[in-house]
Amino acid sequence: MRIRNYFYLTAGILAVLFAATHAWNGHTAVLPELDGGAVALATETVFTYVWHIITAENLIFGIAFLMMAFVREPAKHRFAARMIAVILAVRLAVILGITAALDAASLAASAVDAVAIVVYIALILFGARVKPRAARA
Repeated sequence: MRIRNYFYLTAGILAVLFAATHAWNGHTAVLPELDGGAVALATETVFTYVWHIITAENLIFGIAFLMMAFVREPAKHRFAARMIAVILAVRLAVILGITAALDAASLAASAVDAVAIVVYIALILFGARVKPRAARA
């Protein structure tokens, strides 16, 4: 097997790393803060499964991009790549919008995550533009 799309390969590796760090951060820093009765059990449950949904999405996106990096006919996967990029862009808009609305002072703390997501989206979109070898000539 030969790598056909290095943008997708990089995006896939990043997504798997994002999934791992998201899960780790949740279990070590964020989710323990909800334990101990600080919030209602229903709120803790919702927050915990939403956290894990994002982790699972990142892992699925990573696996998809790693598989797509080796596909001979990338045109067949451009729609999926672009749809994932749109999902990520909307996710970023929601994160930044809600943060700005509820706690604008902490918006600067989201800058590193926002830059990482923008770079990730750019890699995906560059990967979607890669032409098959026969069409490059």
